[in-house]
Amino acid sequence: MAIDPSEKGFEANIESSLILSGYFQRKLTGYSLEQFKKYAIDTEILFDFLEKTQPKALERLQKVYKEQYKAKIIDRLHKELDKRGMIDVLRHGMKDYGVTLKLAYNKPVSTMNQMLIDLYNENIFTVSRQVYYSSQNNNSIDMMVSLNGLPLIVMELKNQLTGQTVEDSMKQFRNDRDPRELLFQFKKRAIVFFAVDTDEVYMTTRLNGNKTFFLPFNRGDNGGKGNPVVYGDYRTSYLWKDILQKDSLLDILFRFVYVELDEIKDSTGEVVEKKETVIFPRYHQLDVVRKVEIDVKEKGVGNNYLIQHSAGSGKTNSISWLAHRLAKLHDEDDTAVFNSVIVITDRRVLDKQLQDAVYQLEHKAGMVEKIDKDSAQLAAAISSGTRIIITTLQKFPFIMEKVGDFTRGKYAIIIDEAHSSQGGKASTAMTNILSDKTLEEALEADRIAEENMDDMEERIAELLAKSGKQDNISFFAFTATPKAKTIEKFGTYDTDGKPHAFHVYSMKQAIEEGFIIDVLKNYTTYKTYYKIAKSVEEDPEVVKSKATKQIAKYVSLHPHNIAQKTEIMIEHYRQVTRHKIGGRAKAMVVTSSRLHAVRYKLAFDKYIERKGYDDMKAVVAFSGTVEDKGLPYTEAEMNGFGEKELPEKFHTDEYQVLLVAEKYQTGFDEPLLHTMYVDKPLDGIKAVQTLSRLNRTCTGKNDTFVLDFVNEAEDIQNAFQPYYEVTGLESTTDPNLLYDLQRELDASQIYTIEEIEGVCELEFSGKKKTAKTQEKLNSILDLAVNRFNKDIDKEQQEDFKGASTKFIRTYSFILQIAPFADIELHKLFVYLNYLLKKLPRNISDGVYLADDVALEYYRNEKVFEGSISLQVQGETELKPTSHGKGKSVEEEKERLSSIIERLNERFGTEFTETDKLSRDQIVEDMIKDEDLAQKAKSNTRENFKFSYEKAFMDFVISRMTQNESFFMKMLENADFKTMIMEDMFEEVYEGLRH
Repeated sequence: MAIDPSEKGFEANIESSLILSGYFQRKLTGYSLEQFKKYAIDTEILFDFLEKTQPKALERLQKVYKEQYKAKIIDRLHKELDKRGMIDVLRHGMKDYGVTLKLAYNKPVSTMNQMLIDLYNENIFTVSRQVYYSSQNNNSIDMMVSLNGLPLIVMELKNQLTGQTVEDSMKQFRNDRDPRELLFQFKKRAIVFFAVDTDEVYMTTRLNGNKTFFLPFNRGDNGGKGNPVVYGDYRTSYLWKDILQKDSLLDILFRFVYVELDEIKDSTGEVVEKKETVIFPRYHQLDVVRKVEIDVKEKGVGNNYLIQHSAGSGKTNSISWLAHRLAKLHDEDDTAVFNSVIVITDRRVLDKQLQDAVYQLEHKAGMVEKIDKDSAQLAAAISSGTRIIITTLQKFPFIMEKVGDFTRGKYAIIIDEAHSSQGGKASTAMTNILSDKTLEEALEADRIAEENMDDMEERIAELLAKSGKQDNISFFAFTATPKAKTIEKFGTYDTDGKPHAFHVYSMKQAIEEGFIIDVLKNYTTYKTYYKIAKSVEEDPEVVKSKATKQIAKYVSLHPHNIAQKTEIMIEHYRQVTRHKIGGRAKAMVVTSSRLHAVRYKLAFDKYIERKGYDDMKAVVAFSGTVEDKGLPYTEAEMNGFGEKELPEKFHTDEYQVLLVAEKYQTGFDEPLLHTMYVDKPLDGIKAVQTLSRLNRTCTGKNDTFVLDFVNEAEDIQNAFQPYYEVTGLESTTDPNLLYDLQRELDASQIYTIEEIEGVCELEFSGKKKTAKTQEKLNSILDLAVNRFNKDIDKEQQEDFKGASTKFIRTYSFILQIAPFADIELHKLFVYLNYLLKKLPRNISDGVYLADDVALEYYRNEKVFEGSISLQVQGETELKPTSHGKGKSVEEEKERLSSIIERLNERFGTEFTETDKLSRDQIVEDMIKDEDLAQKAKSNTRENFKFSYEKAFMDFVISRMTQNESFFMKMLENADFKTMIMEDMFEEVYEGLRH
């Protein structure tokens, strides 16, 4: 056969391409393999490199350690990697007995120093295939890239021609690559893990079993996800022909990758844990930083760059990397291109992140200065040539004045999202007292004030236009939604004389890659909402419910009838929104004016109190003072706390709804925002920015919902069009469409009623989720998969998948609006969700599946305040599980007695039931602890876990004298301790809370 379609063939092509570019082929065998399995270091190559580059240092260590010197160096390196991590050791080398050993040489920035160039040329890049890495088993990885014997990159490769894809690579990393193996340990050895097929690349920097989280590392295709077709080559060839080229890889290691430290706080604001993440750049971040640098090198200072990167693109990191690169940029004479790089941002997180990232890349403090005092501090920083200066948008005019004075200097000015700001700082007109007006008058007054608002983005553009082109300043503007003036001022002009962005990462790509949520997916106007709710209510086939009547109560709404809308919003929030994101979802009400916001706050408080909804609270955000019926109102007085506290307070579980007037419509990042009620005319960029408050992702958030009382769907779609080419708004959905789809699907004869019943019996068995039902589930689904594969042709297969996807989407959408309790449809919905996952997939399939969270939500009998209960029909009785149901007593007994067996089996110990009593005593001690009880009651499981783990060893030590062998094992063996700790966690948490 002329074509070799195998995975091995794909592997060989990548390997030969890397060898052609200067890599060495390396097969680990014999002693080298033994050493690799022990240390996850290619010791032979490491010493080749050290002997060529640092013979004197090795001689000194040989004198100290004699014939043991190699073993001692490896041992020292192993400990350093364990303590400091691969990235730090590679960059800064290690010290052993007063001798410094460098483990890699970066490419020198200038050609002035020949010795550095020679050392850099001695780096040894190796590529190894089928590497057997474990002394525990005979598993091998497809490919490994190493530098000077240190493993940097692990790849699992799949070739679609063998029927496997990048999904299978990711599955392999999750299921078959034990994160405890030295090669895979976080930070200590391999820096990044790539899952690769011929079309796509995904990456992760931490293997964590089935919790491993992969990010796409794709170039983007026609504004969306994936990779473009490459003439005569694989779509993914950029990975080995560009990214993994020697200079590129060194550049990433020395000037991009860093470790981010995140502080996790509990509900009291106390830091309970510090979480580390290795940040490896996504493709578009690497691409933009490198392209800007090349362009500046080529064209010099005095040009402008517009970087249009959507929310979810990781702008904070892109800006940090770009600032560092520009600060280090030198021309051919080895002179710095810029005296200072000035970063203008209102993003508080950027200060700390930029300082941390630059410190890791440079290993020296003082390169970055944050301007947190006055303009004199800023002037001093500019005149003293501080390399990177961070300041706020408000100081921009002053900066322009100052850098104009220092004409001998050259400056890079990076502007971050010029139009957005955390609190929506308004112009003076918006903070004036709004005195006794009607709602109509207030709407008009605030509309005019908003139009005249001092938009920082436009002010910057105007200021620059006035001062004319300045040859000593380059501007780099980052924005997701550029205005016309911004494009005009910062855009790159093409041959037709039209300005456009220098680099784009589109909203479409961010949505398709899963970094943000498409907020238009579940956008509905009140007209549509009413129609659906009404038709659900009137449908004779549907179970009636009080809740739906409330929703469909008002055929038409008076534009200023706040009481009507308050009732609709609160009832919708309680029926639908509050069950999303694991019961933590929040909503925002966008009001037309500051007076509307005040009246809404009063109406919300009144309705909530009247109904006795003590689990719901609203906060309001508006500027200045509003007088209504002779009484003055301010945001702080209405909320009972200061303006600055609002973002943090709203994030807690105490508040559910945020009522806003202009404030927080831009630049406000609250991932728990799920639903938006719009009661304000929106158009153009304002519409995009406002609705985009919902698009942030977080664990458990799989969709959003917009209910718009004022605008037309078409206008909103037109507003989004320039930023996202293929957005489609949902048109009116008729619930009866579900019956048409059901009939069409039934007629295909792919499944039987008995099979649907069988799946639902497993789904609603009332017990805790268990993997054991998987076997039965698969055997039932396989019957339909067989019919699908054998009984119908390609076209019918496409029709069946299309109708199934449409059914699932429509059912999910209608459930957002009104309780739609048709038992047969519900069973079909559950069945199709599982079946679609098992049917063969085509590349073009955009299969929409309700996620597990949604299924939980649909399973739960009490989800709509008891107004829906699944009816018993025929023989199958459905018993949806309720949230937080405890384990049965028998199950609990069995679980506890088996823990000792599992410990003995895993750790070769001989513990008995007596030792189980010691374990139970710790549980009892912890449950009685008042401090822990307080923390358990006021924190989520995840947050409480940090306090629990911190306190755990104190309780162990207090019981030490009673059973020394059992407790000593915990002190000596971290894995043993972890297993016991995890086994007890649920028991302790539940015990403390009840």
